Parts: sequence; C-alpha cells; structure tokens
Amino acid sequence: MKNLPFSKIMVFATLAVLMFSLASCADVEPVKECLQGKQYGFLYGLLHGFITPVSFIGSLFDDNVAIYAINNKGGWYDLGFLLGSGGWGFLAGNKSKKN
Repeated sequence: MKNLPFSKIMVFATLAVLMFSLASCADVEPVKECLQGKQYGFLYGLLHGFITPVSFIGSLFDDNVAIYAINNKGGWYDLGFLLGSGGWGFLAGNKSKKN
C-alpha cells in the first residue's frame, strides 16, 4: 500500500472532524405527534420494505416522505421491513455466467 503524504492525511482528518461536528447540529424532531393513529404490523413492514428505494428517492425531495414508519408494533414490523428490503438483494440474483 502506498504511503500517503502527511498533508493528505491531515486534510482527510480535518474534513472528517468537520463533517462529524456539523452533523451534530441537526434539530430534534418531536416523535409524540408521529405515535398517534394507526400502528403498522408485519404486512405493512413487508410492504414498506419493498418500496424502500422509491421511498428513499421521495424522501430526498419531500420532507413529508419517510422510509420507516415510526408508529409500528415493534418486532413484527421490523421483521417485515427487513424481509421486504432484503428482497431486493434476492431479486438481483447471481447474474454471472459459468463457463
């Protein structure tokens, strides 16, 4: 591995410290407003997992779009979300050709 010059390491370290320092300036959002109404279970977690790529793109342009439902029933929603979002990896499959 090549040795990086000391100045490049210092620039990288400075940028990393600056990035982490600015990330701590984020506002805290009140969660109590989100915890009212319908609670989402396993099937909604599965659906939300499937639409994660679409939700992510929407969340970049609209602050009202979220990827993960905060008001959920706990472990069952998490399991559905994990299985749904993991399905994208299974759909990719192994596309390599074997000789």
